[in-house]
Amino acid sequence: MLQCTAYTEVPEIDAIVALTTMQGGPDNPPDALAVDDFLLCELGEHGEHTEHAAQLWTAEIPAVRDLWLFWRDTGTHRTYRFAELPPCLAMNHRLSVANRQGCIFFDRHPAVHSWDVTDPLVDLLTERARQELQHYRDADDQGSAD
Repeated sequence: MLQCTAYTEVPEIDAIVALTTMQGGPDNPPDALAVDDFLLCELGEHGEHTEHAAQLWTAEIPAVRDLWLFWRDTGTHRTYRFAELPPCLAMNHRLSVANRQGCIFFDRHPAVHSWDVTDPLVDLLTERARQELQHYRDADDQGSAD
């Protein structure tokens, strides 16, 4: 399933408040946010009734909880909310029992797990990098053949 392509600018003041009040949050919340920070929805494609979601911070405490930013577009208005949620406990054992992959989404997330979501931009950039590398190798081969 392709990744949702919705993105949003991080509501900076609200994010700083959420990071400041989060147990296990960053030591300096303003430094945890980049200026003009945008987040891409990390979920797979979904319907308009499902909120978009992006992970904002991972707490480093024994009871691991992640801070997620949820948003929804309602006509000309965008609504935001922050939630501290435990991670999804699902594990992917498709390759082998020893080589497993955990879902990076929040517990009880909608739709498919993270390993079933394909980021089309990463795929595009990977293919572009592969083509450019091949171009340089071909140019190198032609230069050494002369």
